[in-house]
Amino acid sequence: MADAKREIERKYESDESGLPDLTGVAGVANVVDKGTAELDATYHDTSDLRLASARVTLRHRSGGSDAGWHLKLPVAPGVRDEIHAPLSDTLPDELAALARSRVREGRLVPVVRLRTTRDVRHLVDADGTLLAEVSVDRVRADRLFGGKGRAQWTEIEVELADGGDPAFLDQVEKRLGKAGVRPSKSASKLARALAETKGGKPRLPTGSAAPVTAGDHVMAYVRAQRDAIVALDPAVRLDTEEGVHDMRVATRRLRSTFRTFGKVLDREVTDPVADELKWLAGELGLGRDQEVLADRLLADLADVPPALVDGPVHDRLHRWAEAGERGSRSRLLGVLDSERYLALLDTLDALAAGPPLLKAAAGDPEDILGKAVRRDFAKVTDLIETAMAQPPGHDRDLGLHEARKKAKRTRYAAEAARPALGRPAKTLLKSMKSLQSMLGEHQDSVMARETLRELSAVAHAAAESTFTYGLLYGREEQRAAAVEAGAPHAWKRIRAGAPV
Repeated sequence: MADAKREIERKYESDESGLPDLTGVAGVANVVDKGTAELDATYHDTSDLRLASARVTLRHRSGGSDAGWHLKLPVAPGVRDEIHAPLSDTLPDELAALARSRVREGRLVPVVRLRTTRDVRHLVDADGTLLAEVSVDRVRADRLFGGKGRAQWTEIEVELADGGDPAFLDQVEKRLGKAGVRPSKSASKLARALAETKGGKPRLPTGSAAPVTAGDHVMAYVRAQRDAIVALDPAVRLDTEEGVHDMRVATRRLRSTFRTFGKVLDREVTDPVADELKWLAGELGLGRDQEVLADRLLADLADVPPALVDGPVHDRLHRWAEAGERGSRSRLLGVLDSERYLALLDTLDALAAGPPLLKAAAGDPEDILGKAVRRDFAKVTDLIETAMAQPPGHDRDLGLHEARKKAKRTRYAAEAARPALGRPAKTLLKSMKSLQSMLGEHQDSVMARETLRELSAVAHAAAESTFTYGLLYGREEQRAAAVEAGAPHAWKRIRAGAPV
């Protein structure tokens, strides 16, 4: 089984003078010599260096205390998530899956071999607690594929201890700086090896030219959501707390963008892509929606005085929640390994590389994007006013749900247009987010009441008391009524402040 951890480290250039004295760093009581290790690592990538282009590294390393396979995924500058699997001759399936959104149908090959002599020091506090590990690495790099050549260098690496305060690294860097040690120009050993040997170089993302036309702005947003889907794939596979939610949001943003800016991007091309994105969002939501609803109901039940909990309500809610989770995880992993999903990623790449731009794409972004955002806002207005004109009940619930979906679409449109429209888009984005949250609470109450009715019917058939389900239902009804009572005032405030 693979283990995952958050790695926070910094790299520095070094000469033959070795490690400066670090005893003066605030909080450091002692610098402990941990000896020398010989490390032998082979880095794997596709022939066109797709992993390196995304600042992802995959290596097989022997020697040291953590020999094995390592996959490192970027989080922020100097921060990576490292997934470690035991040493083996072949790449573990779990790590291969985590790299699949990048590799897809490509073949992984050894591209670089790094042999490192590592002198290790531990920075500890007065209690002997590890603050950071500092090493002086003497590296020899050999290109194995896509080129040839050899390089060697010495660097200093400072890795924060698990759970440590990143501000401590600032103190270490300050001390190193006083000794003349400067941060490395390369983000990783692999990046430096590829740069200093002959052959292909990874196509690292650079600062794109500032968008000028309406099409530039829309496509910048489209590419950002495409990148998010690809980058979030490992998080979904690792079942992180927000991985599924965030990928689902990225699919929604893309679909909304295709619809809202249909005068910029040809919908004959984007509609089939939107259909596939809808399929993916549906698969992502199969277990997620029930999980969120179960958390809501269980939290509500926890607030009920014990004397008012009549029957095995807690057990029945838990069984209902577990039934929704059962099988959804394995199904989702199957989706992420499917040909259909990988084909969708390829399609998004092709669309990003060759967008189906229409005539309006060359137009002024403030004019073209502004009109599209105003159209969406006008539709929100119609839906809100129509819904609130209905008497309380099913039709109003359905109308407010449609208004919520349109508010979400308008929010995403404002996000995409914000670089072009500036403050007005920012203001509208904030308003639509507030409206979406309010109407989302209403819709959650609608769904909770439907579920409570179903659970109550099952409990009644099992000769159990349904009193507590009715109590929870009444509380949800009050929540929805409060939203409906406050909606006209909230909407009036939003309309008055709307910059469209």
